Amino acid sequence: MTLLYLVRHGETDWNRARRIQGATDIPLNDLGRSQAREAGDLLARRRVTAVVASPLSRARETGSIIAERLGLGAPALVPEVAERRYGDAEGLTGTEVEARFPVGTPVPGRESRRELVARVLPALIEVGRVHDGGLVVVATHGAVIRAVVNHVSPATEAHVGIPIRNGSIHSFEFDGDRLVLREFDDPIEVESESPGTYDFGYQNALESSAADEA
Repeated sequence: MTLLYLVRHGETDWNRARRIQGATDIPLNDLGRSQAREAGDLLARRRVTAVVASPLSRARETGSIIAERLGLGAPALVPEVAERRYGDAEGLTGTEVEARFPVGTPVPGRESRRELVARVLPALIEVGRVHDGGLVVVATHGAVIRAVVNHVSPATEAHVGIPIRNGSIHSFEFDGDRLVLREFDDPIEVESESPGTYDFGYQNALESSAADEA
């Protein structure tokens, strides 16, 4: 069995301003680097064997900081675990999205959740196979983690509606065929922050809608 620990990247200035990032390459800010270090310190309580990351700089740097804290080499980059593409909504706040794209209005260039799962899940399965029997940290993005969690776990689970915080850790098992969610917002130890601090909009204004599931 392989363990995959999906970590959301640390904060960026666009996260702080509640702007949708998607494929736009926004770097970590100082708080984001601190969050990555804290995640690395928590993960040091486990026997991590490898770190991989999305190539977007906020996730790549998060992965690099974690790998350094764990005494591991630079993370291998996995393009398929990059953030969901939001097209013309990128750079906008939730209020600006609502004004420009009222409910039912398609957002040009936005990747659907189905398309997102179709590119991310096979890549994670391949990571699990390559690192068979290990524990792999995957530095990635909020919508990616949300899509994987929703795909592999029932909609009735307690994590529904809870935001995926910057720097939060979510653990999965890979049994050679499929991913199984172990812990949403894995505490690793008791000092980890409670996941219920923020409302759902803190993560991503467009992730609060189920209108674009197809």
